[in-house]
Amino acid sequence: MSSKPLSHDLLHPRAENIPTSNPLDLLFRVNEIFYSIQGEGTRVGLPCVFVRLHGCKLRCSYCDTTYAIDRRSGGTQMTGQEIDNIFRSYQCSFIEFTGGEPLEEINVFPLMRYYCDQGYTVAVETGGHVDASLCDKRVIRIIDMKTPSSNMMRMNNYTNLLHLRPHDEVKFVIGSREDYEWSRDLVREYALYKHCKSVLFSPVFNTVPYQELVSWILEDRLPVRFQLQMHKFIWSPDTRGV
Repeated sequence: MSSKPLSHDLLHPRAENIPTSNPLDLLFRVNEIFYSIQGEGTRVGLPCVFVRLHGCKLRCSYCDTTYAIDRRSGGTQMTGQEIDNIFRSYQCSFIEFTGGEPLEEINVFPLMRYYCDQGYTVAVETGGHVDASLCDKRVIRIIDMKTPSSNMMRMNNYTNLLHLRPHDEVKFVIGSREDYEWSRDLVREYALYKHCKSVLFSPVFNTVPYQELVSWILEDRLPVRFQLQMHKFIWSPDTRGV
């Protein structure tokens, strides 16, 4: 049970490999589709349909969707049409692709473009290791750069930071003072606040005291947005489909 094609280099998708057929006819490995409010980022609180694709090469220490990363099990094969039927049933104007790692499925690129053409607000949350340059220019890319405590920092694709668009967002999940200082230095090195809509600093849930992280940001006069994962305060942190 797998989406096709998956034989290309997952980290560096190439334009010539992107299918040109009707995206509604393509296959996807889906973990879940649900209607909720956006819990993070500059659109926090807005109604959104989330399409969580299944499978991810990363194994972040603080991953909160471990049920969606192992390609050896889990996930349901669906066509783009089946995804579209569910999405449209919610009558929502905002769709976000997440995972797992959505950009590891090359079929997602034409599907995101399809929804842009249809006039919807389209976002993708990506782990920062896959080349995101092939996303349609209208897609909001939320790039989650991996901090030291994730144990996945070696997988970061820094070229993604060189091609940011004004509506993109860059996220750092902070689990320690080391994470904060690494993130702060990267923000300054790339002047990220000048090249995207927002730079997000998000504490690992129940790990770094919120006031402490805020104090570090203020002491350094860092032009970033502190955020909490709103959905984990509305519902239990382990609740799925919200």
